[in-house]
Amino acid sequence: MLELAIRFDLRSPVGQTPHALLYPTAIEQAAWADRMGFTTCYLAEHHGATDGYLPAPFVLAGAMASRTKDIRFHFSAIIATIHNPVRLAEELSVLDNISGGRVEATFGIGYRPHEFQLFGVDKTKRARILEETIEICKAAWAGEEVTYNGVTLAVRPVPAQPGGPPIYIGGSAEPSAHRAARIGDGYRPAIKSLYDIYVADVEANGGATPPPLRETQPLFLFISEDPDKAWAQLADNLLYATNATATWAQERGVGDTPFKAAEDINELRANPTFQVLTPEEAIAFATNLGENGELVVHPLMGGINPDLSWSSLELLESKVIPSLRASGLLSNKA
Repeated sequence: MLELAIRFDLRSPVGQTPHALLYPTAIEQAAWADRMGFTTCYLAEHHGATDGYLPAPFVLAGAMASRTKDIRFHFSAIIATIHNPVRLAEELSVLDNISGGRVEATFGIGYRPHEFQLFGVDKTKRARILEETIEICKAAWAGEEVTYNGVTLAVRPVPAQPGGPPIYIGGSAEPSAHRAARIGDGYRPAIKSLYDIYVADVEANGGATPPPLRETQPLFLFISEDPDKAWAQLADNLLYATNATATWAQERGVGDTPFKAAEDINELRANPTFQVLTPEEAIAFATNLGENGELVVHPLMGGINPDLSWSSLELLESKVIPSLRASGLLSNKA
């Protein structure tokens, strides 16, 4: 069955929408997505960004959880290597209890040099730190005592979900696929071809074949009765978002990212991962994704004006979702 997802990173450059408006809007939009039957709300994490890229996703998720009933909160990705692992296990456990067991997370290894420096972490040891963090979280959530920095303790409360929130491994290079096969509950690569490596590793280790990777598209979707007008209205926000992310990606040194630099809006319009569509075109796009698809909206990308953002979601609600439900591709909201 096709799934619907909503994503927030809440970056907004100076001169665009202020964060005092973006955060309440994101909470309202998460509540709307929950009512519409969305499966997942993705929340990102970065620190020290001049555009205010979401630095406290757990706080935001707590606020959203208090306004929702069914939607799951997937942190994509937590930069697990810059967190104290016991504190991380505690905060995710509390959030899992607040939400009634609706938490899951992709643990990323991190790549931005200043973030490691900011939190006093040796970047060269990040692979070992990530594995230790996952080991501590899983043991703590299973109710076992854990030892960190010479202190042995039991993390309480335990999560609402038995065994704790699922931990997916994120990554954009081949080592992340091997790591996910060894220690993860699943794998969420930035590049789809890496998933084949992960599956082969799991099978070689005697594990059950993982489910197919969902066809998650697009990076950005906006619905308008007048796409040309909408492109003009969205241009500054989308160009900022894709170029800023592409610039950050160069700090990785390895791997790849689906965000590509674009000189102008025409170049961005030629990128199939950015879609501004009429309702009819959006229905066709979602139908083409099929039953293993995940249709993603990122309604506030680059600090998009909330009123403009809501106009797209309203068309999704009134014209696209009903058609997808009528076709049987999308389940009916209970």
